[in-house]
Amino acid sequence: MTERFSLQHLDTCEPEVFCAALADIWEHAPWVARKVVHQRPFTSIEALHRAMVTAVAALDEAERVALYAGHPDLAGEAARRGTMTASSVDEQSTLDLGHLDLQEASRWDELNRAYRTRFGFPFILCIRRHTRASALHAFLRRLENDRGTELNHALDEIAAITRMRLDRLISEPTEPSTSVPVQPSTLESPP
Repeated sequence: MTERFSLQHLDTCEPEVFCAALADIWEHAPWVARKVVHQRPFTSIEALHRAMVTAVAALDEAERVALYAGHPDLAGEAARRGTMTASSVDEQSTLDLGHLDLQEASRWDELNRAYRTRFGFPFILCIRRHTRASALHAFLRRLENDRGTELNHALDEIAAITRMRLDRLISEPTEPSTSVPVQPSTLESPP
């Protein structure tokens, strides 16, 4: 994401332009932007993000798992080959996860397999908020959770990832914001 857009532009442009500009915010899920385009104008990046997270949280479990499945494994084969989306490459490169030694790569691969086997979707973590050690700690800790807890954790982590992506893509006026940042775990999630 190199081109930045103003929130005002996104609020007033053609729906196709809005959807194209936000297509990569959600990993392999450009439909999220299409779900919220009719809600414009948005008063802030927080309001836009809240609408997007609400749309995803409203999905049934199978649809959410399908969305989660579009995310790459942390430090997985795709990271080592560099075949992820540009945003994921950028994010995982903050911890140099694409350049692990053989022993480290094997450990991450083992954890990724264990997580997918246990929960049916990839381990998702907002890597920009972690060190390599804290990411591994979170991985081990979350492997102990039940599926429902992990479905919610995954949404919370994706919400953090997408918010950071929006912040890098959209510029807002410099007026102080009075809105409260979205707390995804407080959203009602499907049963």
